[in-house]
Amino acid sequence: MAEKPIRGSQPQPDHIFISIAGNPETTMNVTWRTSVDVTSGYVLYHKENSSEVLRTQATTDVFKSDIDISNMFWVHLTDLEPDTKYYYTCGNDNYRSEEFIFTTSPKNLDKFKFICIADPQKGSPFECPDYSHLTEILKGVLKDNPDTRFILSAGDTTDCGQHEVQWNGAFSGMKGICESVPYMLAVGNHDNRGFKDYKNGIGRYYAEPAEFFNKQFKGSYAYNGPENWKTENYSFDYGNAHFSMIGINGPEDVNEWMIDDLSKTDKTWKIGTYHFPICYSGPDCSNYDAYPVMREGFEMLDLCFGGHEHNFARSFPVRNEEIFEHPSQGTVHYMLGNSNQNPPGTRALSKVWHSAFYNQEEDVSVVAIVEIDGKKMTLTSIVCEDGRIVDKCIIDKEKDEILPYALAPIFNQTRMTFKGALLGLCSYSVPCQFVDGVWYAPLGVLIGYIGGYVLKEKGKITLEVYRHKAVFTEDSNIVETDRGVVQLKNKVLRLNQGQLYMPCDACEIFDMRWAYAKRNNFISFECESEDKPITEQP
Repeated sequence: MAEKPIRGSQPQPDHIFISIAGNPETTMNVTWRTSVDVTSGYVLYHKENSSEVLRTQATTDVFKSDIDISNMFWVHLTDLEPDTKYYYTCGNDNYRSEEFIFTTSPKNLDKFKFICIADPQKGSPFECPDYSHLTEILKGVLKDNPDTRFILSAGDTTDCGQHEVQWNGAFSGMKGICESVPYMLAVGNHDNRGFKDYKNGIGRYYAEPAEFFNKQFKGSYAYNGPENWKTENYSFDYGNAHFSMIGINGPEDVNEWMIDDLSKTDKTWKIGTYHFPICYSGPDCSNYDAYPVMREGFEMLDLCFGGHEHNFARSFPVRNEEIFEHPSQGTVHYMLGNSNQNPPGTRALSKVWHSAFYNQEEDVSVVAIVEIDGKKMTLTSIVCEDGRIVDKCIIDKEKDEILPYALAPIFNQTRMTFKGALLGLCSYSVPCQFVDGVWYAPLGVLIGYIGGYVLKEKGKITLEVYRHKAVFTEDSNIVETDRGVVQLKNKVLRLNQGQLYMPCDACEIFDMRWAYAKRNNFISFECESEDKPITEQP
């Protein structure tokens, strides 16, 4: 290319960061970028207080983006000494970086700290996204927590990751940080998003696999993900914890990989990072790819960090649709909130599965500080701008408890939830009923709550939502729908308050699924659509 774009690659190394791709006691990875006229590179490094300088040659590959052609360099440093400070530079004979420092992990570490961020993406200015606020807040957090071992991101590092201006901006925001603190990235939906016409936002698409992510970081992380989805899925160990960095593509393959990967570890803690929250807050969200497709893999985790919704929430331990109190009973899902003053695009609600919740609609940045000490984990989420504590909890495996104490609800009538929200007043006197071994629900109440169309006539009810329409008739299992006649396994009944009740399977007419949480005594209804139904006003 005749002319380089703003922040384009140059002979001088940039986008320098370190990462964990092997045993953190004895290895460290270094990644950097240059222009294509620099064809080889290496890392020079030495121990603190040692004059012996060692050299390791880089592997390299070409990264051709939408605006530039660069060379990526990856060095896997090995045979390092545990709990040791090292100084390093990267580049070639003519163009070298300044000197940076990293420290290897002590042996048999079971007490350490890391920080978590999510959704720091910025899309403006268009050609030069401004990540300066992220730099400021992270440097502040690291100053207050100098013993931080690494930074873990739950995705959406960029606003549109299929456009290199975005990665150039993101790395400008991490300059002075990720050269010395390992940076462990997960893929978010924005990280594999692109536009045919980026400037005008026309022709949106999602790359599968996450092309630009994979090309830049192929040598940065352990290349141990599922066969067709490597780099965007990987796992690593640190101390007494095993971390699964879970991508958003290929859920069936990823689930099998998670099961295999997690079954092989004997670490005390199994921690996942997956951009889309399982126990989400948005009134219009869904988790179909994760549940039920990847449920078996997720439920092998002790804790899963999530992002995407730009607000904070922490779930009760969850397993097989049920919610509990003790960490041994399920997986805690921890939505990190946004870390760079990005108020949520989806307004949030506290859901039945949440034990802590903060609707982060302020222009603030939330970061989680995680401390592991043997079988105890302390998670503290803070508002970086003023230090307010969003949430502080302790997960104690030895005592099998979570502090502060909170009891998951157990209802004395079978309630309905939609996308995790209790229906409230409209459903109070019409609980679900178990009749002759079949669960029944007043779907008219549910669809009215959602905002769909409900027409009640003598002996029948017409329901319309998510572009599907159905007419149910009392004492009949024949339903007239927009897709033809459907025969239910069981008849429509008139039950509480004279309302017509349908067997729960009837929700499938509207592309919904349902599940009964026996322990908590509620029936959850889900729909993959993120439409916001509302009837038209004639």
